[in-house]
Amino acid sequence: MQVLKAYAKVLSDLIRHRIQTLTGASDQDDYIIAVPVDMEQDDPYLNFIRAHSLSTHEQLLLFIALIPHLQPDFYDTEIQQHLPGKGDFPQIGGTRSKQSRGFLPTGETALFLLGGNNWDVRMEVAQIFWPDHFFSRTKVLWLEEMPSGEPTMSGRLLLSQDHINIFTHGKPVPPHFSSSFPAKQVQTELAWEDLVINNDLRSQIDELMNWVNYNAQLMNKWKMEKRLRKGYRALFYGPPGTGKTFTAGLLGKYTGKEVYKIDLSMIVSKYIGETEKNLELLFSRAEDKGWILFFDEADALFGKRTNVRDAHDKYANQEVSYLLQRIEDYNGLIILATNMKNNIDDAFIRRFNAILKFSFPDANERAMIWRRTFPQQSVFIGGDVPEMIKRFELAGGSILNVVHYACLKAIEKHTDDKEKLEIHVNDVLDGIKREFVKEGKPF
Repeated sequence: MQVLKAYAKVLSDLIRHRIQTLTGASDQDDYIIAVPVDMEQDDPYLNFIRAHSLSTHEQLLLFIALIPHLQPDFYDTEIQQHLPGKGDFPQIGGTRSKQSRGFLPTGETALFLLGGNNWDVRMEVAQIFWPDHFFSRTKVLWLEEMPSGEPTMSGRLLLSQDHINIFTHGKPVPPHFSSSFPAKQVQTELAWEDLVINNDLRSQIDELMNWVNYNAQLMNKWKMEKRLRKGYRALFYGPPGTGKTFTAGLLGKYTGKEVYKIDLSMIVSKYIGETEKNLELLFSRAEDKGWILFFDEADALFGKRTNVRDAHDKYANQEVSYLLQRIEDYNGLIILATNMKNNIDDAFIRRFNAILKFSFPDANERAMIWRRTFPQQSVFIGGDVPEMIKRFELAGGSILNVVHYACLKAIEKHTDDKEKLEIHVNDVLDGIKREFVKEGKPF
């Protein structure tokens, strides 16, 4: 916190000088900004500055946006201390928070504090807000969008919540599921050996692992970033319960990457243009963090484009086109999952780096899943249950449901806390019947 306090002192002195110049208390507009901080310290704010070689203006611009999150009354206190009386000073810019009623800096505030009346410096600072600047490209810092016709610099300075947490707590806080981030982290306590799949599919999954683990080295050390597309796009397709979400969780676990499952129902909006905004919020949050994005039931958004009959059809097709481009621009791994490959738009199919088919397990694979899913302490009553029931065509997810049902039945029948769990074949068959009924299949 000592580093942030030092920047607060610099900003306080800068506010005092600019207000004195504004009110005529000082006629010296030139001001040399110096930050009396050992830049080699191990500090989250300084680490970020060094990593991105930020200029003095960029450093202070970040802090101008950060300080209301540390001390909400900072600007009010400083401005009131140095202004001789109440009045409207539009040169300072700023707006009011709807919740705390504190002063929130705008682009105008940044120009005033960093440039004063020096137009050359003000134009130099304004360029930091351009779309091609590192701050905007990676959604570190940006200006609130203003209504058409209003000055761009009237927008609030918006600092990403991730960077607020990094600068103040030293690490990002995992995002909470919300309308601005409609995704939940996918985690698993299981291991690769718990995933029963055929060898061809396992080889394809190994290719995904290789991309996550080694692509950055290929791009940077071996200078392939100009030849290869950034990011990797994979399609998982197959019946429900065949391991698509499970595989995504394992990929995250064994590569050390966070996996987020996107809730498409919160992204797709009936209002024209809102879907693109929702998607942009999501991708902006995920950009450059190495997250694996998992779109389940992806045909809800990535399905066949329609023939244009009305304005809604037109904008629905625009949403797909926007999404195609946004996914192509994402530099991490994106996984789309669907039950039916044919539901995905043909134009998008061609853009996948890999297409992985998750099939129903065969009889021997089902027997293996049954054995691995029952508790190790299980004792089968009525014969070799996994071998007896492997003929029933069930996916791994349905098998898990049956095991859950049969184990609860076993505990119900034997509540004396035996060391062994007695699994009766009839209970297993009852559980299988329940799954068949759910799926509308004859038992």
